[in-house]
Amino acid sequence: MASVSLRDVAARANVSFQTVSKVLNGKGTVTPATRRRIIEAAEEIGYIPNALARSLQSRSSLTLGVITVDFSNTTPAQFLVGIEREARRHGLSVILSSLEPDGSDCVRYLRVLMERRVDGIIMNAPATEEDEEVGRLLRAGPPSVSLHDIAGGGVPTVGPESESTAALPIRHLLALGHRRIAMVTGFQQRHSAQRRTAVYRRVLTEHGLPYDPLLVEDGAWEVEGGYAATHRLLDRASGITAIYVQNDLMAVGVLNALHERGLRVPDDCSVVGCDDHPVAARTIPPLTTVHMPFFDAGAAAVRLLLDRIASGGTSPEDVVLPVSMVYRASTGSAPA
Repeated sequence: MASVSLRDVAARANVSFQTVSKVLNGKGTVTPATRRRIIEAAEEIGYIPNALARSLQSRSSLTLGVITVDFSNTTPAQFLVGIEREARRHGLSVILSSLEPDGSDCVRYLRVLMERRVDGIIMNAPATEEDEEVGRLLRAGPPSVSLHDIAGGGVPTVGPESESTAALPIRHLLALGHRRIAMVTGFQQRHSAQRRTAVYRRVLTEHGLPYDPLLVEDGAWEVEGGYAATHRLLDRASGITAIYVQNDLMAVGVLNALHERGLRVPDDCSVVGCDDHPVAARTIPPLTTVHMPFFDAGAAAVRLLLDRIASGGTSPEDVVLPVSMVYRASTGSAPA
């Protein structure tokens, strides 16, 4: 079956080819009635826009490239849904590249996206934060934005307000009377983990509490890591009444380890996570956590990237999105 053309739509709507082209390619102005008649005609006969022809005409691929960590995980998946839906709203397609855990294939994917002449690139690859070659390619290539730090800078970022992701939960626990507050971190090589650790330390100091390295353990962002980190904390440090966990997946492991040790949550030990992962509301007890606007960050990344593309690659300021506490049953007053 032959494909339906703009001329077929024009004949159906009884208007000129040029008028149809204006409406379906988003250029020029026509009366609302004419626009409605053309769109209805296109739908009736099944017209599908020729993206290749449009891209040749506009000298744009109408495509954004996204390089991301494994998107089988719920958290990056929320970013990606936000990115894809906002891109679609602007008539753009998305090419996804999922990295190895260590980000070693990032340079190769960047070169592939550049060869495909994508209009812009969105990065969600924290494993590459220190990779100078990744930073160099991004600064030399099409406009880009990132959801994490880029080595050498020069790429605007979009993300949740980092200070509050640690300050809010620590202050919440202090307000409940806790003084021996442990922390399970993500990989300490990651900038987000380093920033949250620095805030944890500073807030404790502001309240007259010394920083104790025995109360800090790396949980590697994973459930099993949080589980093992909790056992290590309890084996070496006494008097822990609360644990701040830098993401909710690790917090699931923390809750499991506390249960195995016969400690009741929150009666014996309170737990606060970070992310507001969908599982947080279904743990036992439900997890108090920090809500992170992952979907909104993905959509904001697309808008920021389109601003960069429109301005010829100049760097708008970073976009910072607010976070908030979600109070559930896993936190309570410090034991007497």
